[in-house]
Amino acid sequence: MEYISTRNRKNVTDSLHAVIKGLAEDGGLFVPSEIPEAKLSEEQLLSLDYDGLVMHILGLLLPGYGEEEIREIVTEGYRDKFDVPDRVALKHTAKCSFLELYHGPTSAFKDMALCLLPRLLTAANRLTGNPDKVMILTATSGDTGKAALEAFADVPDTGITVFYPAGGVSDIQKLQMQTQEGKNVRVCGIEGNFDDAQTGVKKAFEEVHVKGVSLGSANSINIGRLTPQVAYYFYAYAQMIRDGKLSYGEKLNFSVPTGNFGDILAGWIAKKMGLPVGRLLCASNRNRILTDFLSTGVYDRRREFYLTASPSMDILISSNLERLLFYGLGMDDEALRTLMGDLSGKGFFEAPYELMEFIRNDFDGASSDDREAFNAIRRLWEQEHYLIDTHTAVAYACAEKAATPGKTVVLSTASPYKFASSVLEAIGEKVSEDCFEAMDKLEDITGVPQPPRLKSLKEKS
Repeated sequence: MEYISTRNRKNVTDSLHAVIKGLAEDGGLFVPSEIPEAKLSEEQLLSLDYDGLVMHILGLLLPGYGEEEIREIVTEGYRDKFDVPDRVALKHTAKCSFLELYHGPTSAFKDMALCLLPRLLTAANRLTGNPDKVMILTATSGDTGKAALEAFADVPDTGITVFYPAGGVSDIQKLQMQTQEGKNVRVCGIEGNFDDAQTGVKKAFEEVHVKGVSLGSANSINIGRLTPQVAYYFYAYAQMIRDGKLSYGEKLNFSVPTGNFGDILAGWIAKKMGLPVGRLLCASNRNRILTDFLSTGVYDRRREFYLTASPSMDILISSNLERLLFYGLGMDDEALRTLMGDLSGKGFFEAPYELMEFIRNDFDGASSDDREAFNAIRRLWEQEHYLIDTHTAVAYACAEKAATPGKTVVLSTASPYKFASSVLEAIGEKVSEDCFEAMDKLEDITGVPQPPRLKSLKEKS
């Protein structure tokens, strides 16, 4: 399988070099020239555990590694890092089901891929004979930063620097990053928002060249970060069947809290690989640029930026949308460059009618502000005794709005304890300004246990 740049179809590489490079030299994102079929029968799908699904998907999307290499990467990458046997958990409520993706070392869904990325990267360097040391440059709106730092800490011949918006992450997210141990880790808060951090990182990839050092990315712009996320859509589908909630072949909808568009794009890739996915609901918070784009066909970043209670979604430039646009344009790199040039130069672009038809064939858009998200948290707790975080609440509130026919799984992307103060406020309790007091109070009131690693942050702060 070849990987090609969205900005230049002649920029062709293999899966190993695509992982090493992260971002193409021309500023584009690497995509597979064709999306392979998963070719899983019902018996095969139900026989695979989570690790087995990841191995199968990575074997198809990253064929340069080989079966045994993939097996070792997944087995060792996930070993002893999760607090549930299946890495993830599917919980059912009256209206929908929730796929809990936050049972890893940093209590966020980014662990599902970032536990594997350092091993994917070091194996790619070994298999290609690349002698360079690797410096990971990553922008984060909250969760990616800690998960990347945790994953790359003290990995030989690598360094990692994470840039985050100083005023745009939660106290717990900031503490998780600032207390990360490791001789090769650096954290830098910037003035500005996530888009500013991400733009700076992309410029560094284009302009910084140091002999003996390769720049790499832990953001979902790196195909090695994106591909493992495809697997949990297959897991959710299989578990819905095991739990008697779905019949094989029946379509399943997903509501995904969306910022940089990587998580929901993984769902689209799963659908193209043959998973019976119905609608993919792109759930936005008050920064509803994707909702407006899906409605109007105009992507316009010239708007007010809001800091919300779901900070990991506070994004106006959704990088992974470029991959979907490229496929929707029939891999026309010139047309894609025109759209991206308009976004960079004018601050907006208008998608052709045919492109929007392509996108709307699979995606719906909805948005929910903090008030609606908080109401969703409260209702779910009062009615179902089930606790969710603010990002998951946006996706749940959007799913309620959309009322898409059929069964829906909401991707639950973070532990409620990462945003304990907001969750307390949502369920009608007095909010403590101290994040650790808020966590303790939330546990006392709800009986839902704190993740041990979040609880231990108090000792490090």
